[in-house]
Amino acid sequence: MPHPSAVRVRFAPSPTGYLHVGGLRTALYNALFAKKHGGIFVLRIEDTDRSRFVPGAVESLVESLKKTGLMPDEGVGMDEKGNIVQTGGFGPYIQSERLSLYKKHAEELVMNGRAYYCFCSSERLAILREEQVKNKQAPKYDKRCLSLSSTEREERRQRGETSVIRLDVPLDRGAIVFDDAIRGEVSIHARDVDDQVLMKSDGFPTYHLANVIDDRLMGITHVIRGEEWLPSTPKHILLYEAFGWEMPVFAHIPLLLNSDKSKLSKRQGDVAVEDYLAKGYLPEALVNFVALLGWNPGRGSTKEIFSFDELTHAFDLEGVHKTGAVFDQGKLDWMNGEYIKALPIDMLYERALEGGFLNKNLISNAPAHIREEEYLRRVLAIEQERLTKLADIGEENPFFFIEPVCQKDMLPWKKSTIAGAMEALEQAILILEGISQENWTREHIGEALLAAAGDKRGDFLWPIRVALTGAEKSPPPQDIAWVIGKDAAKKRIRLALSILNM
Repeated sequence: MPHPSAVRVRFAPSPTGYLHVGGLRTALYNALFAKKHGGIFVLRIEDTDRSRFVPGAVESLVESLKKTGLMPDEGVGMDEKGNIVQTGGFGPYIQSERLSLYKKHAEELVMNGRAYYCFCSSERLAILREEQVKNKQAPKYDKRCLSLSSTEREERRQRGETSVIRLDVPLDRGAIVFDDAIRGEVSIHARDVDDQVLMKSDGFPTYHLANVIDDRLMGITHVIRGEEWLPSTPKHILLYEAFGWEMPVFAHIPLLLNSDKSKLSKRQGDVAVEDYLAKGYLPEALVNFVALLGWNPGRGSTKEIFSFDELTHAFDLEGVHKTGAVFDQGKLDWMNGEYIKALPIDMLYERALEGGFLNKNLISNAPAHIREEEYLRRVLAIEQERLTKLADIGEENPFFFIEPVCQKDMLPWKKSTIAGAMEALEQAILILEGISQENWTREHIGEALLAAAGDKRGDFLWPIRVALTGAEKSPPPQDIAWVIGKDAAKKRIRLALSILNM
């Protein structure tokens, strides 16, 4: 077992399909805590509930952690070919591969009188629960099989009767009190704790048994997990006591909530990390955003943009809130936009290319010269300041990739005339023609157009903008002209002139 003095934390997801953003936050808080204290971040796959197991889910979970920069120091990892592998430590850290270990410990509890075999059928348990609910009692097992003699239990086992192993919660235990690193003192009376099943009839352990055994054998010093596990903590404490083991520090982080304060769920929108990445949210922006859901650096800080190293330096459990945190989509969009703005154009191009955002139909169906790297880099240079996510590339400015269609009545500016619009377009062609290729920059084009506009910028620039884009809203005409090039810009303006002549 690892040395207990070293800080060791774990993220222990179930392979049920994807990494929830709430799971990402749990993994992040564990990783930050471990790194800050020079400890180890362990990944363990808790797959003992085979009814919920989804093929490929482990690979999906690990891939999402890899993309967000949260690969574990130990446990389950991924090699260069994308294969799931054991990384360091005392594995394997996949619970379904440790069944004999759980069985051994469960039987040890039976031998020590801290657990017992239960032979009750599912039908009896259903009737018992129905009666308790009817009588407004908390559903609990009634310890019926605890009264069986050891001889009778063994005989029934020898006959092959189906059984489970339950923890014997002492009736005289009283209050179970523990200090939570986030919530302070928590007290739950033992009478409110069920004689939980430890080993199921199929030979698989329940979450509670496997969780406690693994945390102990892996030397976990701090259990940082979601508050949904807070009611289960007394069960885990009873198991630590039954085994005679020292307990880790518990820290239960708040739920993530929708704007209506309901629990964040798939029913109300995307909650999978892979969904956000597929839409072009940058991993570092998503990590930054999630870190601030339920935690802040305190001390009056208003800082919102953090690098991972800055998060590591600032993070502590004392700064984690007790109440639920609202997942503010608008805040995520703003933060992702800030991260996109800060990217060097070369990196922005690489991110967009690697994510497939430059292969969408709008771009892939464009003429060959428009799909060239130099052209796409110019588009990104214009759109960078306005992008919320990478999937938005080209969405608001399709005229970069397709020929626009101008409406005649859109070309004149407000109360200006068709004749005035035609004059502006004719002058624009002469101006653009006079700019050499080496001076074909946003700055030079802009200076020339603004000088010609004088104090009538709307009358002069509006028809040029519409001619180049066919739209009422767009970047400035000099930006459009710079991207599409001199010949294309003049061609579009001439087409607009022909429309005005109709």
